[in-house]
Amino acid sequence: MRRSFLVAVVVLLAAPVLAGSPPLLPQNPTLGESAVVFELGGDLWSVPREGGEARRLTASPEPERNARFSPDGKWIAFSAIHDGDPDVFVMDARGGTPRRLTWGAGLDDVVGWTRDGKAVLFCSQRRSGNDYLRLFTIDLEGGLPEPVALPAAFEGSFSPDGTRLAYVPYLQWQNAWKRYRGGQTTPIWIAALADGSIEKIPRDNSNDSQPMWVGDRIYFLSDREGPVTLFSFDPATRAVKRELPASGLDIKAASAGPGGIVYEKFGEIRLFDPASGSDRRVPISV
Repeated sequence: MRRSFLVAVVVLLAAPVLAGSPPLLPQNPTLGESAVVFELGGDLWSVPREGGEARRLTASPEPERNARFSPDGKWIAFSAIHDGDPDVFVMDARGGTPRRLTWGAGLDDVVGWTRDGKAVLFCSQRRSGNDYLRLFTIDLEGGLPEPVALPAAFEGSFSPDGTRLAYVPYLQWQNAWKRYRGGQTTPIWIAALADGSIEKIPRDNSNDSQPMWVGDRIYFLSDREGPVTLFSFDPATRAVKRELPASGLDIKAASAGPGGIVYEKFGEIRLFDPASGSDRRVPISV
């Protein structure tokens, strides 16, 4: 009985491979004008927005992660562990030799870009008097990082005019706990950078993350209605709206780009259009 069960499990797991369509499990996508870049096997890959055959952008023994297109689509910032800890790198979006931007000891992890595309936004423990992470910007041409005027921040997205920042103030170190409702649930706050005043997106102890400021709305992931899915918040009316069904498995990662939000769910990359509400799979082959 036990052996029959194990054989059945092996056959079911092998079925996609035998059928000629092995699961790819692409992760953590970012959206450009004409392409989607994602992580697979520790490297970065690029595929057209409509889908198709992916092209490898990096091929190093160390993993690359957290790729983010620049606002003009010309550059990709990403994190890579080339000297024992993650640092910030940038490369031509078409491919080429990466250029290193940070050299600090400890974590330097890419979060996004400034709205003008002149600097990369990243989180780090540098200049932190405790274990909290802070946000910094580093010029595209290099130089010294500049701190964002917040005492602690983990993820963030600038408003279109660059005067405000939607951000997650701290990291949840037990983030593998589904539907966690303890003391580490993560809120999203909106900071006015001129005076440091804070507005909080309404929540009831949910896990909110990955804010994306698109136009006049802030899109984010949340488990407030069950499985993690996409929501939006209108700062003018303070209304929260669910944008995608809260069903099935969790959305693991999302990133906004020109005309859409690309996200990872159950081994697929999908593209959501906020204007039309359409949602489709991006078919990928390697």
